[in-house]
Amino acid sequence: MPRPPDTDAQAPPRSADLVSRMLAGDRLALARLITRVENRAPEVGEIMRAVHPHTGRAYVVGVTGPPGAGKSTLVDRLTRLLRADGATVGIIAVDPSSPFTGGAVLGDRIRMQEHALDADVFIRSMATRGSLGGLARATGDVIRLMDAFGFNWVLLETVGVGQTELDIVRQADTTVVALVPESGDGVQAMKAGLMEVADIFVVNKADRDGAHALVAELRFSVHLRHASPGAPRDLDWEVPVLAAQAAHDVGVVEVDAEIRRHRRELEEGGRLEARRRARRRQALEALLAEAFAQEVTARVRTDPTLARALDAAERGVVDPYSAVSEILATTLRQP
Repeated sequence: MPRPPDTDAQAPPRSADLVSRMLAGDRLALARLITRVENRAPEVGEIMRAVHPHTGRAYVVGVTGPPGAGKSTLVDRLTRLLRADGATVGIIAVDPSSPFTGGAVLGDRIRMQEHALDADVFIRSMATRGSLGGLARATGDVIRLMDAFGFNWVLLETVGVGQTELDIVRQADTTVVALVPESGDGVQAMKAGLMEVADIFVVNKADRDGAHALVAELRFSVHLRHASPGAPRDLDWEVPVLAAQAAHDVGVVEVDAEIRRHRRELEEGGRLEARRRARRRQALEALLAEAFAQEVTARVRTDPTLARALDAAERGVVDPYSAVSEILATTLRQP
């Protein structure tokens, strides 16, 4: 008897069906939705509208820092502690893009073999695809998908690109900055903007020469910054500086404890929701800018006024500010 055709292989499942399956606990549906979001498929808006009512429960921890700081190992050990506590964990590891395939190069899942068969841990490597800030453009949407799926915690590890990595603060509730003695001194950390990003500093590989000096300098720097009356803050929190050897399970329990303490401080002071409101506004503004740019690009083909404004700016006949004013006036007055 002939086998019935495999309809799922013939036609991709509808996004609405995938969302329903994901909300029912289907990990494959989650993986497929993440792929569509990463690829910026036309139905991304439909997907995110459907999952929005189910978001807002996961706590997001960002782990950032320079390459070689042991971020993946730290995330792995933190995941072990969270699982021991009965929590479910989603992990997003943002890797550099392959110049050939556009996909993630490092593949942090290889370094997290312990959790590969754990049904309550989901690991996804994402490629930056040229995005600045160490985060793929779709990272925020992927966090929301994992949140809607029901993970208690989402751990976000960035690629470690240095000064442009500060975008992580726009996604994480608590940001852990991992450094190693070779990262340089505290002054270099401040130059990279990490003082503004960090909620917790971890000097990893603390058995190496220079670790104690880096811990001492960072503690002195964060204390001065905390004591400064002009320091911007939304929470009375002096950033802890911890020493760890994540590969040997040394100091990771203390890192976990500080993450939980920071969470309690945010929740008790009402600052967690305030930070999340600010992030939602930033996401809205970014989407508006992207949608407006796409709208202008589409209208240039049919609207001679817009075409002339862009052409004049390209040729240097008018300055960019004047061109933007004309484009805004033209676009906003049209239906």
